[in-house]
Amino acid sequence: MDILISFIKIVVYLGILLFTVAYLVLVERRVSAFIQNRIGPNRVGYKGLLQPVADILKLMIKEDIVPKLAYKPLHRLAPIISIVVALSTFAVVPFGDKIVLFGKEIKLQIASVNVGILYILALTSLGVYGIALAGWASNNKYSLLGGLRSSAQIISYELSMGLSIIGVILIAGTLELDKIVEAQSGWRWFIFLQPVGFITFFVSVFAETNRLPFDLPEAEPELVGGYHTEYTGLKFGLFFLAEYANMITASAVVTTLYLGGWQFPYINTFGIPDFWVSVIQILTFISKVLIVIMFMIVIRWTVPRFRYDQLMNLGWKWMLPLSLANVIVTALVIYLVE
Repeated sequence: MDILISFIKIVVYLGILLFTVAYLVLVERRVSAFIQNRIGPNRVGYKGLLQPVADILKLMIKEDIVPKLAYKPLHRLAPIISIVVALSTFAVVPFGDKIVLFGKEIKLQIASVNVGILYILALTSLGVYGIALAGWASNNKYSLLGGLRSSAQIISYELSMGLSIIGVILIAGTLELDKIVEAQSGWRWFIFLQPVGFITFFVSVFAETNRLPFDLPEAEPELVGGYHTEYTGLKFGLFFLAEYANMITASAVVTTLYLGGWQFPYINTFGIPDFWVSVIQILTFISKVLIVIMFMIVIRWTVPRFRYDQLMNLGWKWMLPLSLANVIVTALVIYLVE
């Protein structure tokens, strides 16, 4: 029974995530059009609602062009690595506490791992292999430069990201994501207790997901398309899907670590039945994730791209010292208080 429940949760999760990714692209295109005083896609379906379906069909029927001198095994493997890592990272994120269905208590988390944060950091580290291999296997100097840029960028900002999380771990006293959410009951959200950690983590998220103003690995004025220059059809679609899946997962992790996760402040004091409490928790989590995603979209279309030296300076000269200082101050406060 437990295996069946886990299988159903995985199928539901993948279905919702892939549907969300498809329409997140439409949302971003409409938001960018609004910011730039354009109309945006509105022809396919009612007000453009079928545009994602048209985009998917277009990618499916496009010719798969592979450069003659590309290393074909790794050229095919790179987008698979990116999408597998992107879809697997969400597995440990709790999107609710638990729900009772047909007399069975179901935990609203695909996999409850006692080192959930380490799992996320490990998988995000693996994600760079897809991009680096795509750049190298394409046998194209622009693709190679994009892959090298991504490797340097992710390594630089992973340090700040990891150190930012340490403050949360010190306060919560655990690596389990569901217990970190429980530690933020009421209004004890870690964004208030760890503002510096939140800022450094959130900036690192932009760098990890290659979103503007940190999209140097695919900067079109310099690198044509960056690491995916030599990809077409479904292979390009997998990279595109991975970017937006990473964006959703990153927003979910930000929500879990700093915005109280599925916590709806003081909901248990209203005498609401347990089933509806679980539903409200799920909706609360989804709402917070959508707010973070919308903020990331607005930032993309309002802040210009950094130069590469500015990107590195921010990561090593500002983010890393701030993250270290945050860890030291948090540890001292906890030591003195307790």
